[in-house]
Amino acid sequence: MKIDEILTMMDGLLDKSTAVPFSNKRMIDAEQMREYLDSIRFNMPEEINKAKETENEYKNIIADANREAEQIIRQAEEKAKAMVAQEEIIKQAREIAKQELEKAKQEADATVAEAKAMADQIVGDAKTQEKRIKKALADTLEKTLIDTERTLQKCTADVTATKNAVLRVGGAPDEQPAPAQAPTPIDKIKEKRRFNKD
Repeated sequence: MKIDEILTMMDGLLDKSTAVPFSNKRMIDAEQMREYLDSIRFNMPEEINKAKETENEYKNIIADANREAEQIIRQAEEKAKAMVAQEEIIKQAREIAKQELEKAKQEADATVAEAKAMADQIVGDAKTQEKRIKKALADTLEKTLIDTERTLQKCTADVTATKNAVLRVGGAPDEQPAPAQAPTPIDKIKEKRRFNKD
């Protein structure tokens, strides 16, 4: 029998008791009340054990809940640390990528500037070489023309001398020198060269 049932029976015994006149006391069946008390004493250990079991079960539930909560908190902290570490890694990677991009841009600019300077130098050297070649060709042409003119003049003088010799043998007078002629193309080239030098 459970203690709650015994207590209910004790309440019923009190309700059925007889009131003592001129007082607040009541008359009850002492023998029955003693049986109820003995039953309570007899059933008390079982109820206490059940209460202890309930308390232990409650404590176990609370401990399990605390362990689970601690595990959840620990996992959340680890996840937060991992996220922070990952964010730091991403930040560092972005910084490295930015530095590498800036370095590549500087190298590209330097390469372009170097290539431009080299191209300018090549073009300048080519122009200088072109001027030298033109000058050398002009000098060679002028020398060739002068040499040709001198050769022609010598040939003409030789022809005139031979002709005069033949005429003298035949008794004819010497041929007079030819009148001055208009400037030849060679003369014009020489004049132009002298003008450019001046």
